[in-house]
Amino acid sequence: MTMETKNNIFVEHLKEYSKANRKGRSKILDHLCFITKIQRKSAIRRMKNSIYCRKKPIEKRGRKIIYSIDVTLALKNVWELSGEICGELLHPMIGEYVDNLKRQTKWIYNEIITSQLLKISQSTVKRRLSRFIKIRDKRHGLSSTSPSALKAIIPIFTGPWKRKPPGWGQIDTVAHCGTILVGDYVFTLTYIDARTFWVGLSAQWNKGMVATRASMVTIKSRLPFKWLGAHPDTGSEFINYFVYDWCKEEKIDYSRSRPNHKNDNMYVEERNGHVVRKYLGYTRFDCPEVVAIINKFYIILELYLNHFIPVRKTLKKIRIGAKYHRTYEKTAKTPYQRLMESKKVNNIIKAKQKAIHERLNLFELKQEIDRLTNLIYDTQR
Repeated sequence: MTMETKNNIFVEHLKEYSKANRKGRSKILDHLCFITKIQRKSAIRRMKNSIYCRKKPIEKRGRKIIYSIDVTLALKNVWELSGEICGELLHPMIGEYVDNLKRQTKWIYNEIITSQLLKISQSTVKRRLSRFIKIRDKRHGLSSTSPSALKAIIPIFTGPWKRKPPGWGQIDTVAHCGTILVGDYVFTLTYIDARTFWVGLSAQWNKGMVATRASMVTIKSRLPFKWLGAHPDTGSEFINYFVYDWCKEEKIDYSRSRPNHKNDNMYVEERNGHVVRKYLGYTRFDCPEVVAIINKFYIILELYLNHFIPVRKTLKKIRIGAKYHRTYEKTAKTPYQRLMESKKVNNIIKAKQKAIHERLNLFELKQEIDRLTNLIYDTQR
């Protein structure tokens, strides 16, 4: 006999039990104990609780729900188009994303849902995003940096970076080696502008000086402003005469970070994880044919990141005991917005970038990124 069946039997005899005298209740209890095989004391407690204990209505505490499930679905749609960035970065860009999708007739939600989405606070965005953030792989990559004797002639620069105009950036390579550094495989050269956070990406086969220089030439051709300064670590792909002489020819100031001090290259080291590892992961790419596809992918990804994905700068960092307390910008901005606000970028560059920005379709960019990502992994297999 199941517990539900026993409960139904007790409910059937409850009215009769509540009106009966002592002898009548005793007979009812004898009958219940015989049928349900429950001890007498337990049966008495059940009947007593059913008579005297009333179920209190469940009181729902807290604020009333303002944003419906449709608003959450609209937020999830915008979040996925943003590359699943955090709530602090997504909140100031919701209006920009909605306007872009409306221009391209890709926005499927009515005006009521749209108005609610645009009114949503940052804390509510963070709470809603926490419900559907995916579990990501926490593995870390391997370091392939090795020092060179040429580093003695390249000056060390540790800051400050705030005074540098757009065009001064940090560069680094990311090894797509999987779990082992042996053999030939793909590298990504990353450029991050220290003032605007403009991203430049180029894939190359191995990290030889010829391939590294070719990647730097590619990145320079796609930058919206003049490349004024390059700041790598002490890796052999950067500390060589081939790259050093090219920077002198192009009038690019060349400096380097201190050995074993990753924080000297803090902007690019951070974006290695936020950009390269986020979109390509830690998979080993040891197929030469995949380099061309990754470079096509990076052209689209640069437009997506520079025009639509916001970044928050760290304004202050204080060490308290064993931890650091960081103060960030209140409003996140995209590299495009920072470039348009900069007084050190001329109006011709701004007008060109504005024209590019107005032509971009956020929905199609995201679809193309997903398509090329699948193509990269299919080619590698």
